[in-house]
Amino acid sequence: MAIKNFKHTKFASDSFVNRKLTFKLKSILLLIAGLHTASALAFEPFVIKDIRVEGIQRTEAGTVFTHLPVKVGETMNDELASQAIKALYGTGFFKDVRIEAERDVLVVIVQEQSSIAQIDFSGNKSFPTDKMKEGLKQIGISEGQIFDKSQLGRAEQEIKRQYLSQGKYGATVKAVVSPLERNRVAVRFDIEEGAVAKIRSINIVGNKAFTMDDLRAEFLLTTPNWMSWWNKDDQYSKQKLNADLETLRS
Repeated sequence: MAIKNFKHTKFASDSFVNRKLTFKLKSILLLIAGLHTASALAFEPFVIKDIRVEGIQRTEAGTVFTHLPVKVGETMNDELASQAIKALYGTGFFKDVRIEAERDVLVVIVQEQSSIAQIDFSGNKSFPTDKMKEGLKQIGISEGQIFDKSQLGRAEQEIKRQYLSQGKYGATVKAVVSPLERNRVAVRFDIEEGAVAKIRSINIVGNKAFTMDDLRAEFLLTTPNWMSWWNKDDQYSKQKLNADLETLRS
């Protein structure tokens, strides 16, 4: 019986301790939740006496004012603050936007997106720089545009594609980004063109009306011969291949 009473007493004591710990844990969680709620509370509505913009370096202050849904003399509230943040993000000029209030002053704090100040190339011999810049511009990458790091891979692939079209399958392209003042960047593409792939043989299958020699005589591409060192007609080119295929069809 003594053992049973001891076990019963211990169980009751454990239960009391567990309830006490649970109560303390709940109290702590409620306190933490209260602190988070307090930090998340927005400012009380107030009449704006002035608007101050912080963080802009290249963007005109007028651009920020244009996208604000309120003006000096109007009442600011939570809904308008949310609209302002959404509108400023929507411009694409900023990667961070905060709205704060200092007494009756509305403070708009922004962090601008980086912009591309210059684009350079090194190692490009087959294509002139202006042509390469024009090609990048067509995919949305040019000087003065907002810098998007995710587009660098696309730019590298686009440049490499140009070299592949000339048979330079060993070409490598690497983008290097250097930060500049005023939240700008310089982008340089380091290129190793590599050697041009050469044609070892040309085979035509299914020809009956014309011999292979007659058909190959009409091609721009050919296998190595004693003049290939001069006219480079044994170097693979996608454009020449397409032209030769069109010759076959006609």
